[in-house]
Amino acid sequence: MKPAEANHDPRAAVLDELLILRFQSGESVALDTLASRWNARLFRHACRLTRDRELASDALQDAWLAIARGLHRLQDPTRFPGWAHRIVANKCRDAIRKLQRRRRLTEEIAQEPKAEAMPPFVEPSVDPRLAALRAAMAALPDDRRMLLSLFYLEQMNVDQIALALDLPAGTVKSRLFYCRRKLRAAIEHSSETT
Repeated sequence: MKPAEANHDPRAAVLDELLILRFQSGESVALDTLASRWNARLFRHACRLTRDRELASDALQDAWLAIARGLHRLQDPTRFPGWAHRIVANKCRDAIRKLQRRRRLTEEIAQEPKAEAMPPFVEPSVDPRLAALRAAMAALPDDRRMLLSLFYLEQMNVDQIALALDLPAGTVKSRLFYCRRKLRAAIEHSSETT
């Protein structure tokens, strides 16, 4: 696994910053371009948070409305990745709460027992180390999996993740360290048993 900073394209970041500045100057088309560049990444983030594509899609629509309304107030365009991910996380949280309230109401009306959540799906793998890694990832708490996803999959740096998750940068660094150590131990244990 490579750190996010090693894979980060500075030209893409500059383009995003330029689009934000153009939108803030009144060029509404710049938001469309920014949205087309970021929509897939933010949708993946929403899917990881909600574990439901439809709910993620609804939350992302609400997030884009909030981003469009708030983008004029974003003073530092370099903070956009963390800022946008945080808005998506907040909208996902709202959507999950709304869904949970709706489910509780339905359950009360139907007087049925509450359905249990399904465990995360782990694909079978030929490589036992990959299977061990996936199982170890699934065993991590949601917030730790999210942290690793933002760092390795979304290639966000520590400061951006800190902003997105509303955590101090030092906390992000220490959690990344402990998550990596836990995953490494799972892979090593798998190698020893095969």
